[in-house]
Amino acid sequence: MTDSNSSAGSSTSCGCKVGRITTRYELSELDTTLVEYWTGEASEQYSTRELATYVNQRVLEAALETAAVPIKDGEVENTYRLLTDDDVSSGTRVQTRNELQRDGVPIEQVESDFTSHQTVYNHLTDCLETSLEEPSDEDRLDRSADKLGALQNRTSAVTTSTVEQLERNDILEIGDFDVVVSVTVTCEDCLQEYTVRELLERGTCQCHESSTGQD
Repeated sequence: MTDSNSSAGSSTSCGCKVGRITTRYELSELDTTLVEYWTGEASEQYSTRELATYVNQRVLEAALETAAVPIKDGEVENTYRLLTDDDVSSGTRVQTRNELQRDGVPIEQVESDFTSHQTVYNHLTDCLETSLEEPSDEDRLDRSADKLGALQNRTSAVTTSTVEQLERNDILEIGDFDVVVSVTVTCEDCLQEYTVRELLERGTCQCHESSTGQD
């Protein structure tokens, strides 16, 4: 199933983003953990999307520790969610960033060090020479979700920038605002409507669920 390179435990000679992160935040065991989680040598197998989240949370955790910020159980995961989750309002995100900055966390550097699932995949396959026989269905779904999510984020950013520019030029009047971009998919057979995220997580629409239940 796997082909793991014996040098996976170290990325000091790796010049990719994950390698630089490993060195900057002294995450000496990161490569070994990534290989084990991706190939299933650990207790469970992670998708590259889950691995990217894992890497980013370790980066945030290391930055908090360097700034001597006390970390409660589950706080790293929640803080990361507040910084990155699409469902979090821009106001909450700004407040979280400001609090981290006041605590001495270089949040701009930390966020620029957050990595994507594709970067993690390239690190695993190119730098660590690790491979799977074929991408799992979950990986395919994750890649599709990331691609669509990036498009939504880009649309949100452009819309926010446009509204702010119009407001600055006194062409538009608006108070504090949030931009929410939602793409829906409607099945013409069962007439059920889903967000893209819901559909990918469900893996089927309602009419296929019904036919499966009748078999």
